[in-house]
Amino acid sequence: MTGIKTGAQARTIGALLGLITLSACATATPYQPNLPGQAASGGYSEQRIETNRFRVTFSGNSLTSREKVESYLLFRAAELTMAQGYDWFAMADRKTDRQARSYLQTDPFYTSWYGSHFGHFTPTWRYYGGGLGWNNWHPHMGSPFFASRLDVTTIQKFEATAEIVMGRGAKPVDDPTAFEAGAVIENLRPRILRPAPE
Repeated sequence: MTGIKTGAQARTIGALLGLITLSACATATPYQPNLPGQAASGGYSEQRIETNRFRVTFSGNSLTSREKVESYLLFRAAELTMAQGYDWFAMADRKTDRQARSYLQTDPFYTSWYGSHFGHFTPTWRYYGGGLGWNNWHPHMGSPFFASRLDVTTIQKFEATAEIVMGRGAKPVDDPTAFEAGAVIENLRPRILRPAPE
């Protein structure tokens, strides 16, 4: 019996450690520079291409929506434009990439949790199957009652990139890709979530 108790304790401790780990990183990416070692992964980065041309990127983690990633990219482009002494910017090129991974998890009731401590004994359950009447379920007989259930979880992350060209004075009226930097900052600022102070 000691082996069963120890195994149950190990599973409980493992589950608790997993929950603690998940809760530590259960935060959407705030508006921050993309630096290693931050509480939430992701953030913005930029690269100068020419004097008034930059490539700006915002990477979100799996809890950051596509809309938020694209808004943060636009906000960073406006901030960078003003920091460089310009008034407006135009998006010369813009894209949002989606990275997705799917995980399959079998039904936990199908797992042989009782181990080999019981020899040839294995638990069975009886259940009522609607129009089929009463049925038996046995974990090693391949019964579709629990065995065929899979939990599919898809985790997705977004990264938005834009190449921007900056200009001074009034923004071009006939260019739908041009934005007035000050107006973008004013309109998006209320929705910008910055990292919590440590």
